[in-house]
Amino acid sequence: MENKMADELKPRTASINGNLWGAHARDWAEIQEGQCRAVYLAAFDRADLGPTTTYLDVGCGAGMAAQIAAERGAKVAGLDASPSLLAIARERVRSAEFLVGELENLPFPDNTFDFVTGFNSLQYAGNPTIALKETKRVAKPGALVLIMTWGEPAGMQAAALVAALRPLMPAPPAGAPGPFALSDESALRAFAAAAGLEPVEIFDVPSPWKYESLEVALRGLRSSGVAARRRKLK
Repeated sequence: MENKMADELKPRTASINGNLWGAHARDWAEIQEGQCRAVYLAAFDRADLGPTTTYLDVGCGAGMAAQIAAERGAKVAGLDASPSLLAIARERVRSAEFLVGELENLPFPDNTFDFVTGFNSLQYAGNPTIALKETKRVAKPGALVLIMTWGEPAGMQAAALVAALRPLMPAPPAGAPGPFALSDESALRAFAAAAGLEPVEIFDVPSPWKYESLEVALRGLRSSGVAARRRKLK
């Protein structure tokens, strides 16, 4: 049996991240979460997600991806560190199983899901490779595991915001410092391989951030856990 503790070098982060990401849960759910909708749709199209799919979203937040999957007929489950975000997820998808927990210790049996996603979440684990190994454990043999991360920063308007918050971003996987560490294809493939996954396809999805006003934009941008942590440290 694999000894996870031997690999676990850093403290787990759910209790800290749960409070930070849940601080402005409604603003996140109603404004900022939707900026990734195009990514969710593209991911589900690639996976051919439908009525026969058992689907898990790790770091599911307020459940927008889970809601889209449920609307396509999938049997949905999700895990997040924030009870406040999960309360909204449960409002959106009453049939789903949403649990509070750590990414490094998913509370699901082995070989359960046809499709597992980590939409910009795995890097928030204290031990990202262990978290990714957990997604592999709960996925069925041959199932798809999808990791969403930032694209190449060159020409990306959001890169300026991320750069400003860089000191407060979670540590990336070992050997690749910086918030855009996994933007490089070789680094992303190495991260997947280190967790025992077989890297298959890497693709980009345009996901422009659009807001109806400056006031709404500021509410959305301030709703992330990283922004909440910055305010807390002032």
